[in-house]
Amino acid sequence: MPTQRPLLPRSAPAASGMSSRSVAALLDRLDARSVECHSLMVVRHGHVVAEGWWAPYSAGRPHLLYSLTKSFTSVAVGLAIADGLLSLDDRVVDVLPDHVPAGISERGRRLTVHHLLSMTTGHPADSLAEAWRLEPGDLVKGFLRLPFPEPGGTRHAYDNSTTFILARMVERVTGRGLPELLDERLFTPMGVDHAEWDRVASGAAFGFHGLHLTTEAVAAFGELLLRGGLWGDRRLVPREWVELATRRHIDTQQVEGWSDNPDALCGYGYQFWMSRHGYRGEGALGQLCVVVPSHDLVIAVTAAVPQGEEILGAIWECLLPGVDQAGSSRDDEILAERLRRLSFAPVPGLAAPERSVTARLDASAEDSALPDGTTVIVDPVDGGWLLRFGSFLDVEAGHGEWRETSPLGRPVVAAGAWQGDTFVAELFVITTPHRVRLVVDAAAGTAVATWNAVPLTGPDLALHLRSPLMTRPDVA
Repeated sequence: MPTQRPLLPRSAPAASGMSSRSVAALLDRLDARSVECHSLMVVRHGHVVAEGWWAPYSAGRPHLLYSLTKSFTSVAVGLAIADGLLSLDDRVVDVLPDHVPAGISERGRRLTVHHLLSMTTGHPADSLAEAWRLEPGDLVKGFLRLPFPEPGGTRHAYDNSTTFILARMVERVTGRGLPELLDERLFTPMGVDHAEWDRVASGAAFGFHGLHLTTEAVAAFGELLLRGGLWGDRRLVPREWVELATRRHIDTQQVEGWSDNPDALCGYGYQFWMSRHGYRGEGALGQLCVVVPSHDLVIAVTAAVPQGEEILGAIWECLLPGVDQAGSSRDDEILAERLRRLSFAPVPGLAAPERSVTARLDASAEDSALPDGTTVIVDPVDGGWLLRFGSFLDVEAGHGEWRETSPLGRPVVAAGAWQGDTFVAELFVITTPHRVRLVVDAAAGTAVATWNAVPLTGPDLALHLRSPLMTRPDVA
């Protein structure tokens, strides 16, 4: 796990004009509605005033950001534009001519950087799955092969392919990989030394998802934006780009299949969402970087929730009223202690150190993490268990405590217990929002292993324990 170096100064909530009771009210709301958060950081006037991680998640651990990654790609585009290598009016067909299909439509030929950034390319919905189906080895060409029913710039449709293409355009004009460019121009100057990227099979970073950062790095990114691209006295991002990227360029509409969310209807910038207050970068399952300039406030969240509006609603209704309502030092102490104690409870039950079991996995559940028929062996080892999944994966689990192993390169943190004739374990893929619940019925000799939320890049557990994750994703 990377060494954690503070990126932002700390202060008590009261010292920065923030009510500890409002943070506590936010936590109460999340608890009452069973919202699964993994971390929370609140920054006011440039100081971290509240921070907490639900163990086994922890401060130094990068967390998959899903589509919050898009906002970082936007900054990379802004850097390329500031360097004079790219412009908002540059067309895809001119920057990436080797990816242009024969017979491309006139509307496809007219698509520009502005259209990609604002997701106003004329596709009616996300094109990713169909574009990759058409051209498994060339998403850009697959995207351009699809029909464009509407003229560019007229209607917003959330589309992952647009950000992938932006990443490739930045790489073409700069001669640098997206991760290397952002390391040099953004992360290293900020002191962020633990950015990790998932990649497609060719080795290129997705651009539209796949960045892993610590919660503090996400909060620091929000603070950088809040300061107009300044980090201390150093200009990292042009102020003009921050202002352009984080203002509304197009109205947004209710997306079919997404839950009703007032913040989803506030408009879209350049790979940033507008909010009822300020703006945000947002990723699937509740990865958030919320910036509220009117209150000099940044909130970073990692989570595993079906939709982010539960968290946003709690921020607006519980946290925001506490701005400029500082409480007492005793309130601050109570909150700090509560934040220190945040945790997922290890699996309840007995150790039964003499018991072992062998079972066959039943993968009939839609969200199964392992192939059907996989042999599952539970053997007691050193006050916990060694969990063997076929011949390809061994994971250690603790009893009453979390135990960490990295069987395929990425860490998994697990705990388990016997509950009568059933062995139960929780396996956290700890650099992601995802975990697997293993239930072994010793009497029946069967086991199931199901995700809390199936990863957007597929259900195969082994895939998500490899580093870097490299795949062609099937993203709905």
